[in-house]
Amino acid sequence: MKRNFHVQISQRGARDNTLPRLYQIKAKQRQFQAIDEAIRTGQFVRNKALRYWMDNKGVNKYDLNKYCRILAAEYPFANKLNSTARQSSAERAWAGISRFFDKGLAPMYGQKNISGKKGFPKFKKHSRSVEYKQSGWKLDEKTKKHLTLTDKNNIGRVKLVGSRDIYYYQPEQIKRVRLIRRADGYYVQFCISIEVKEKMLPTGLAVGLDMGLKYFYADSFGHTEENPRFYRSGEKRLNRLNRKKSVKYVRGVTQSNNYHRARRRYAKQHLKVSRQRKDHAVKLARCVCASNDCIVYEDLKVKNLVRNHRLSKSITDAGWTQFRTWVEYFGWKFGKITIAVPPHYTSQDCPSCAHRVKKSLSTRTHVCECGYTEDRDIASAIGILQIGLSTQGHWGTYASAVLGVSPMSNWRYATGDLPSWAVGKNLLSNGESLNVEPLDS
Repeated sequence: MKRNFHVQISQRGARDNTLPRLYQIKAKQRQFQAIDEAIRTGQFVRNKALRYWMDNKGVNKYDLNKYCRILAAEYPFANKLNSTARQSSAERAWAGISRFFDKGLAPMYGQKNISGKKGFPKFKKHSRSVEYKQSGWKLDEKTKKHLTLTDKNNIGRVKLVGSRDIYYYQPEQIKRVRLIRRADGYYVQFCISIEVKEKMLPTGLAVGLDMGLKYFYADSFGHTEENPRFYRSGEKRLNRLNRKKSVKYVRGVTQSNNYHRARRRYAKQHLKVSRQRKDHAVKLARCVCASNDCIVYEDLKVKNLVRNHRLSKSITDAGWTQFRTWVEYFGWKFGKITIAVPPHYTSQDCPSCAHRVKKSLSTRTHVCECGYTEDRDIASAIGILQIGLSTQGHWGTYASAVLGVSPMSNWRYATGDLPSWAVGKNLLSNGESLNVEPLDS
């Protein structure tokens, strides 16, 4: 199975050829200015394409690509950008438009609880990247340590600093090249069509994960992973850099070079914290998926949880959503089962007798009438594993016997083998009948 995969190569990246890494760009100041100009042009094309869609009824993706040629003829600076880069910018506009139709209008048709961005597409004020397709650039064939941008922006030849991973791929495997501006410099990202699935021997283990704040997670085996709290540990330095930046800001005038230096120092520290959090999530998720055949976790709605102003900073700092994303990715890559179950009462229900023992957040030990005593988080992880296995294990039998359809039918659900509303429920109890509608009906 082939899939377009973004290979980013970086000096700080993990030692896995399939994990995202970056090449850092080394070039002259005029070349960096030319890259900035290309990024601004891409932003301009994207915004003009969005305005064209808003002003003209019935515009589709291909009409936006054709409109890029009109923009190039009308604006000389837009003509400097490679034609495929202009098309990529128009495709970004269409991605926001199609997402609005898929998710933003879904509640009108009875579909609720759809995750991700779903609002009306907005105009970009600040862009940090421009993307080329298979033209407008050339990679050195021998060393592959230099990249030449051949469009009329006059970026020219730049040096790439980082790993040698790109050396093992053929030029025809590189589908797209993206120039990215970050707080600590400029980077090149390559989108490469490669085989990313790996075969691993079954371990015969299933694990339930309970996400928390005291521990990052506790699993059903009794293991607890410490919460690193990267933002909390760097908050003192972040606040100091922010104060130094603020005192140099003068309202209503062009800001000084001292202000911009302070701003860059502050942005670099934020970038460091985000990289630490991502690195932690990637390595931990890979370890969990490589060690277990089935991973069950809570389907947490972090957007709702952060409304608690007392815990919002700690919840955001934990990075549960990022960890879940990587668990699902490595589960797909390694051929493992990942199941998200509802989090309702998972910390209250006893995994031994299913009796509900109400307790506050300050109570850290689960003590049940049946005599079962365990750490609150570990007991919750065991209960999460039980819910995941009980709902997923008999879906094929249930679909064939009760619904009268093949379990391989195309059902309306987000992830897993059950509709999202049915995960965690005993579907065979009390003779309940379900109105499950296939997508092709």
